[in-house]
Order: sequence, then C-alpha cells, then structure tokens
Amino acid sequence: MSFLSPATPKLAPWKVLLVDDEPDIHNITKLTLNRFRLDGRALSFLHAYSGAEAKEILARESDIALVFLDVVMEREDSGLEVARWMRQELGNGLTRIVLRTGQPGQAPEERVIVDYDINDYKEKTELDRTKLFTTTFAALRAYRDIMKVEEARRVQQNYREGLERVLAASSHLFKQRNLKDFASGLLQQVVALLRLEQSMLLRLKGASMITGESQYEVLAKIGDFGNQGIDAGLLAQLDEARHNRISQLYGDTYVGYFPNNHSGKASLLVLQGVEEISDIDAQLLEVFCSGVAIAFDNILLNQEITDTQAELILRLGDVVESRSNEAGNHVRRMAQVCHLLAEASGMPECETATLVHAAPMHDIGKIATPDAVLLKPGRLTPEEWEVMKQHPTVGLQILDGSSRPILKAAAVIAHQHHEKYDGTGYPQGLKGEAIHPYARIVAVADVFDALSHERCYKKAWPVEQVTEYMREIAGHHLDPHYVSLLIKNMDKALEINRQWPD
Repeated sequence: MSFLSPATPKLAPWKVLLVDDEPDIHNITKLTLNRFRLDGRALSFLHAYSGAEAKEILARESDIALVFLDVVMEREDSGLEVARWMRQELGNGLTRIVLRTGQPGQAPEERVIVDYDINDYKEKTELDRTKLFTTTFAALRAYRDIMKVEEARRVQQNYREGLERVLAASSHLFKQRNLKDFASGLLQQVVALLRLEQSMLLRLKGASMITGESQYEVLAKIGDFGNQGIDAGLLAQLDEARHNRISQLYGDTYVGYFPNNHSGKASLLVLQGVEEISDIDAQLLEVFCSGVAIAFDNILLNQEITDTQAELILRLGDVVESRSNEAGNHVRRMAQVCHLLAEASGMPECETATLVHAAPMHDIGKIATPDAVLLKPGRLTPEEWEVMKQHPTVGLQILDGSSRPILKAAAVIAHQHHEKYDGTGYPQGLKGEAIHPYARIVAVADVFDALSHERCYKKAWPVEQVTEYMREIAGHHLDPHYVSLLIKNMDKALEINRQWPD
C-alpha cells in the first residue's frame, strides 16, 4: 500500500480524535493505524471516552482532521449529539466525522445520514484492518482537499480585501491623499499574493543629499513584524539594498528595492518568513510595484506640499508670536492641544489634520498691530484696545480668498477665535454654535496655553488654578463641551506642555 511507510514524517501529523467509551476500541484503532501515512504525514491520536470529553477537546483543538465517533456512550444518542453540536454550535464544518456503532438498531444508517452532517457510517463489526485503513484514507483525503479549497478561499478573500482598500484609497486619492491607507492596501495585496503573514513597507525619509540622513519611514506593516522598530540587522539590509539599488533575500527576509519614478526617493518592501522568492514572484513584485510607482509619486508629492505648507504656516506663526513676546513653542503646543480636543470630540481625521495645520495662524492679524499697542506692558487705553481688536479682521483680510483648505480654515480661525460663547466677543459678536468649531477649539487651547505658561504680565498658573478658572469661564467665554474634554484629558495636555517647553 502506497500510504504505508516506515520513514519518520517531517510534516505535522494528521490529528484524529477517537471518541468511544470502550478503552479497547481506542487501543485497537491506534495499533491498527500506527503505520498509516498520507502525503508523508502520520497520525496523532486524541482520546475522549464520553460525549462531554469530546466536546471539550473539539472546542480546544481547531485542527482535528478526523473524528471516529461512537453513538452509544453515557447516553444512547451521545455520539449523535456531539455530531450535531460540532456542526451547528461549534460551527466546525471541516472536520470529517466517521460514525461507529456496535448497536446499529439504536441509530439506523439511513436516518443518521439524512439527519446529521456525518461523512461515513460504519458498524464496528465491519471495521477490519483493511476497512479501517480505507475509511481513514478516504476521510483524510477529503479533509486535505477541503482545507486546500478553504486556504484558496482565504487567500482570495485577503486579496479582495486588499484590493478593496486600494480602490477605496484611490477613490479619494485627489481628496485626502491618504498615504497610509494606500500603502496598507498595497501591502495587503503583496501579502495575499505571496501568502505571508509579516511584512512592512517603507520609504526613504528626508532630503538625504541635504541633511546627510538616510532614515526610513514605515508606511504600513502587517503582523507583529517591526513592532520593536528597525533593528541593526534590518537597518544594514535596508542600507545595502538602497546603496546597491537591488532587491535581495537575506535568510528568510526579503528586502525589495523599488525606486519611485520622479520623486528621487525609493520604496522598500520587507517580507519576513520567506523560504524563497521564485523568479515569477520576483517578476510579479517588480511589475506590481512599478505599476503603482506613479501613484506613489503623486501621493508623496502631495504629502511634501502639505508638509511644506504646514511648516511654513508654523514658522510664520512663530514670527507673529515673537512680536508679542510669546516666542518659544506656543503655536506648536496650541496646535497639539487642538489636535487632542478635535480627536476627543470625534472630529473626522481629515478635518482634524486641517485644524492642526491652520491653528498656528490664529493671530496672523497681529502682524499689522503697531508695536506701541502690541508690546505695551500696562493696560491699554480704550483707543488702543480698539486698535488691538482689529487683528482678527486683518487676519481674515490676509488669508481670505484662498481655495486651499488649510488657508480657508486659517481665515475662519483668525477671524473668529476671539468670539465668546455667550456672544460678548469680537469682532462679530457671534454666539454659541454660530462660532465655527475650529475657532471654539482654538480659543480653548489658546486660553489654556496662556494660563499655564509665563507671560510678561503674569507667572504660570498651577494646573489646579487653570482647571478651576477654565470651569468658571465655560459657557461664557469658552465652549463648555471643549472645556470638559480638555479637563478630562488634562494629563495629555500637560504632557504636550512638557514636550514643547518655552
């Protein structure tokens, strides 16, 4: 018989569960099948002597290939109940079930086959050595083929999910330019293609020719790979692939190098757990990554423009604040607190990003305020105060008319961030929800930062005093909802202060 082999199998054995209340049946079955092989794999036996024990084992072991199931055990229908429970409650439709009975009258074959999802029915008296071998062989071969179909279905599902994510990212490519989602979708396709569980997609970060840096940014990863960061061994492999501009296999780690067409940068694909990369797979990866290089170039270019715009806004905000003796990291802290409040309020990610980029421009109108007013250490006269109150309108005039989302948001913030929730603010006297959420969030972040840091006219307040005062002005000066969110997340706000000190 071709499935008999004295050689020790290298592959994991097929798991077979024997369910019978007679110990002799277990011993005979195990002895008879001890030399059984299918595809070079032997058998590993699990034993249950009651229906209850069988359920415990089946719930614990998810990869049992075959169950030899006795009908009559602690009850006359124990085996039938186990079969029903396996299929209906456990949801196991893959494991093959061979029902064995010494009392065929208790469970007539025709009724059992019709009413229960079993795969074979045998009387114990007919299961001689040959029949036991052929029954086991047929059941395991069916399980093997079902598992191949199931594996193909999973691969197809993973591929479809990856493709759906890419299509979803592509559909709003010119709206959000979401680099992370796009990269994650691409990575899922590669993983589905090569049936791998751990992988990472990176890009070269920064202008290495100018800064001398060769840092890598992780765009997406799947599995536990990379959770501890890029270690020295992987870093050396990445540097070698980048320097030589080639893809290479290092042991079980494949590093693919794919230059972008126009950006001058490159993407690197890291696949872990690779036994080998066939010529076809390597060619397919080349075609796949080359095909998306243009899309990556467009996304990276847009990302560079957005980052540059945000950096310029931040630096311009620094210049404006430095005129009013509020230099240091005021605008950076305020932007981060705005991010904290927007995220806590459930604001969509794209809107939150726009707010964070626009917030540093809130006082841009002060660029036109005379030094005699802006830098006056004492109380302003009524005339001087009227001059000071003009800076929101000046800010609107500077920023108004742009079609860019960040500048449009900055114009609204600059114009409305001195409005008060009770309608007593300026320059328009807006009240409550009539004030844009961006401006209401910026107002809370601005007041918090002013109170918790030293100014030319005051010392920094302790956190308890800041919290108490914020509660007092909630509903009057500030939106009570965002004040409440700030207080709930005060530990995170204080951490921002620690990260960006003056």
